[in-house]
Amino acid sequence: MGKRRGRTWGPLDRFFESFRRLPIKIRVGLGAVSAILLVTVLKYFDEDLDYFFIISESVHAVGILVLIYKLATQKTCSGLSLKTQEFTALFLAVRLNCNFYMDVDIHTILDSISLLSTLWVIYMIRYKLKDTYIEELDSLPRHFVVVPCVVLAVFVHPYIRNLHINRILWAFSVYMEAISVLPQLRYMQNAKSVEPVTSHYVFALGVARILGFGHWVLRVIETGGHMIWGTGFLWMPMMLLAELVQTFILFDFCYYYIKSTMAGQMLTIPSQVSIV
Repeated sequence: MGKRRGRTWGPLDRFFESFRRLPIKIRVGLGAVSAILLVTVLKYFDEDLDYFFIISESVHAVGILVLIYKLATQKTCSGLSLKTQEFTALFLAVRLNCNFYMDVDIHTILDSISLLSTLWVIYMIRYKLKDTYIEELDSLPRHFVVVPCVVLAVFVHPYIRNLHINRILWAFSVYMEAISVLPQLRYMQNAKSVEPVTSHYVFALGVARILGFGHWVLRVIETGGHMIWGTGFLWMPMMLLAELVQTFILFDFCYYYIKSTMAGQMLTIPSQVSIV
């Protein structure tokens, strides 16, 4: 075994050191391939693809708990978008309402935990830590996010055995979830730099969305494509598009997050990059 600065290096240390020396695009590419292989292996050992969605929701819940840690220990909400938290609470509340009419299961429990945690975060930002909230950086108008989701939900929603209003509400929650992170990304873009805890939270959202998108893609593959048109004209393609949009929205951020983490640097958003 070799030594470096008084430390004994084993094979695993040398492997990671060699990995760090690779160009960042190659490292990210290898990470993506590894994630795909992991998903494939999980599918091989367990055909119940619902676990992907459960893991996705769990990662989302962990991301919110990271925010709670930040607010409770650092006593500041700087770097956080209040609007993203409000949109998150909105789509979670709407989805929970639909779940109570459709099917109460593990997803309902996870969404309930996420909603209660998000409401606590909103309370802290609005009242307890409002002096540290920078409203000027949280500049994305609310109607820019909400109105398109409402209009789209009215015209494109699933045709299932349920009340018509619940179909529309379910579609609204899907579309709202897809773009609820936009205010947070705009906030970070305005601020140019991103605080570590906030970056961990947004990265958790990115991981959750990748898992969620993978869940639906595997569902479509498993049914030989029949699932695409099984719940009404355009609904499944639109839902997949919403998941894809959300994944692409977070892709640039995740790329720079991984790059800065591997380099041991604070995350900054390059001025030439337009996330939102």
